[in-house]
Amino acid sequence: MARVCLVGDEDIHLQYELLSRETARNALAAYDLREPFENSVAVETVSLGAAVSLLNDLNWYLIRFVEDVLIYEPSVSEDEWLSRGVAAAIRDDQLAPEESGRFLKIYGLEYPETATEAAEVTEESTESDSSRKHDGSGDDNEETTVVDSAEQDAPGYDELPEPPRLVEPMLVTRTGESVPAYDLRPVDETLTVRVTSDEFGA
Repeated sequence: MARVCLVGDEDIHLQYELLSRETARNALAAYDLREPFENSVAVETVSLGAAVSLLNDLNWYLIRFVEDVLIYEPSVSEDEWLSRGVAAAIRDDQLAPEESGRFLKIYGLEYPETATEAAEVTEESTESDSSRKHDGSGDDNEETTVVDSAEQDAPGYDELPEPPRLVEPMLVTRTGESVPAYDLRPVDETLTVRVTSDEFGA
């Protein structure tokens, strides 16, 4: 399964622009639309080839309304997304999957909740746990929830009530096994996208 995510230009509402036009609406009608990132539209397709074909069908709209196209294909990488160019080159056997990870675009991910809010939640939780220990209500055998690794989605793909925003992409070259750290601004997380040499130089 391959996932396609279209990230809209800053000054438009992407889902509205796509669904208000008959050709784009028909192309997307068979898919369950998601919004993993702010102002994005994402769908799951049956294969990398199907993902590239869908993008070709939507090309008129991509040129006008889309800032970036991201594709997640776990058979290529379980941790990184692919650009449209990389996905098409792999589909057409012009690029081997294992050779696709040299040139990268790293996005910062900013979540709606601030660090202050997160700290307040942590502090309240700590105080609650402390109170339970003091009053004897804590249970050392309390059941915990374990998330099976098979249930994990693509990196950065968890759909939230208020999805994170992709900010300031940074172009880097992978050296060996390491990837340069994102340093353009403080962010909650990062998302890595493999790009072609042409996209890297653009």
